[in-house]
Amino acid sequence: MRVGAIDCGTNSIRLLIADVDPASGALRDVVRRMEVVRLGLGVDRTGRIDPERMAAAVAMARQYAAQCREHAVAAVRFVATSASRDAENAADFISGVEDAFASAGFGVSPEVISGAEEADLSFRGATGDLRAAAIPGPYLVVDIGGGSTEFVRGEAHVEAALSTDVGCVRLTERHLHSDPPTAAEIAAARADVEAAIDSALAVVPFAGVQALVGLAGTVTTVTAHALGLPEYRADRIHLTALPGNEIRAAGGDLLTMTRADRAALPFMHPGRVDVIGGGALVWSAIVERIQAVAGDVPVVTSEHDILDGIALSAAGGSH
Repeated sequence: MRVGAIDCGTNSIRLLIADVDPASGALRDVVRRMEVVRLGLGVDRTGRIDPERMAAAVAMARQYAAQCREHAVAAVRFVATSASRDAENAADFISGVEDAFASAGFGVSPEVISGAEEADLSFRGATGDLRAAAIPGPYLVVDIGGGSTEFVRGEAHVEAALSTDVGCVRLTERHLHSDPPTAAEIAAARADVEAAIDSALAVVPFAGVQALVGLAGTVTTVTAHALGLPEYRADRIHLTALPGNEIRAAGGDLLTMTRADRAALPFMHPGRVDVIGGGALVWSAIVERIQAVAGDVPVVTSEHDILDGIALSAAGGSH
């Protein structure tokens, strides 16, 4: 079954067109793309989606709808996460996306999902390849977005999960204003992250996990830096397992770089240059805490995440 999956978050919007076997869960990419539209710009401060950012996201939705029509998908699911949950004018965004897909012949409405469902979809998308690669669980899956970070523990299924309001865009807008950020700014951002981790620990046990699994652009970028890649290589990054200390060192380096130095890195997406420091801080703090609680477990990076979970749910109709 050919499906279209769209994940619209705080920082980026992504499309996956894939052929899915609903029985086995096997997924074959047809189209996979990502654009940074920064839908969540200023939402933490104003409570509203910026009109220019909304227009950019809707324009991209129109392109995605056209590709879904071109590739004759049978079902489309469009999921919107943190920024759309938090914004007073989310209904305007939903209406714009509905019109964009209607013009391509699809009756699609964005689903502004809860943090709990976001966590479930992320876990579903990430763990199939882990089991296939014989990486033992239970896993702690961490999905770092622009506005929120999800913590999910499980093995064959989700056992415990929590969505927290820290992410690369939100932390940058709240605290990391200087270039590079000052020690005081880093300390204030770190306090927010530590509070979020404390909240997660109260709900999601870290002890006993066999692998810490990181998802999304912040994590893949930190991994690319740790590996010293000469260009972004998803095939090198996917399922890479590194010691926690190497991840923390790479994250700390990205946090304290100037934006110009980040932009010069050959694997860096231009849309992540200004916010990767905040994301790297989140990831480094989580890795440090998991080391303290669960020991030096492997830190695994997955290129498959909520987008893959959305595609599987669209094929299975379980949502």
